[in-house]
Amino acid sequence: MDRVGVTVDLAPQGDTQALRGGKEWQGGAGLRATARVEARADGRGGTALPVLDGEGPLALRRTRSTGPAARVTLVGAMSGPLGGDHLTVEATAHDGAALHIASAAATLALPGQTKEPARYDVCLTVAEGAELRWLPEQLISVRDSDLRVTTRADLAAGARLVLREEQVLGRTGEDSGRLTSRLTVRRAGTLLLDQELSCGPGAPGGWDGPAVLAGHRAVGQLLVVRPEFEHGTPQAAPLGEWAALTPLAGPGVLVTAVAPDALRVRRTLDEALRDLCG
Repeated sequence: MDRVGVTVDLAPQGDTQALRGGKEWQGGAGLRATARVEARADGRGGTALPVLDGEGPLALRRTRSTGPAARVTLVGAMSGPLGGDHLTVEATAHDGAALHIASAAATLALPGQTKEPARYDVCLTVAEGAELRWLPEQLISVRDSDLRVTTRADLAAGARLVLREEQVLGRTGEDSGRLTSRLTVRRAGTLLLDQELSCGPGAPGGWDGPAVLAGHRAVGQLLVVRPEFEHGTPQAAPLGEWAALTPLAGPGVLVTAVAPDALRVRRTLDEALRDLCG
């Protein structure tokens, strides 16, 4: 039987920070919360979830699946991340397991009472013969917010990974907050991809110029790593008006999309995912 636990681990410091989810959260340093999920092959052609733990605003729910993969939805139980918060998601697919993770809604990066930036760390580990799909909804950078996102993936040589990240700079009619996003992927101990994008007030000059976002408000990327690509990686090519495909120095490809709105980014990445994975 899968184990589901919900705990809250806060580090109180100073005055009340905010009223969130019907509870008072203490501490000028913000809220600390971690969600953990582990997937293992169940020996019957399916995938079990021996660990499915969420804290504070990070609630995990197993959802129905008709195939061999275990499907998990990340549900935001409170607003955030707010300034000073540090949220972490750790997901591991062990040998032969298939784990698909999505989120129930977009994530809003919000300003907090503290001037400290918020942090959101995602740590993915995929073992030999396992598959992990990380397909959350968009991250929206709200005006006056400051969020640092770090995504790290460690893959075995025979692992499969599908990873999608989408960022939207501000809500409708609103300026963007500060958003820095770094993605690092290693396969069999060798670096496959390491890139960073910083946008919004205080970001290095040129982020909204023609060499980066060209004034657009939505950006997304789709990373697909498959052992099959060792025998033939898709070639570099533009994908319509808004995206381009880039092969990596290994069995992986990166699709990058930049568009005026989130809907066009999502449609472009969905089409690329269908073409790359069937």
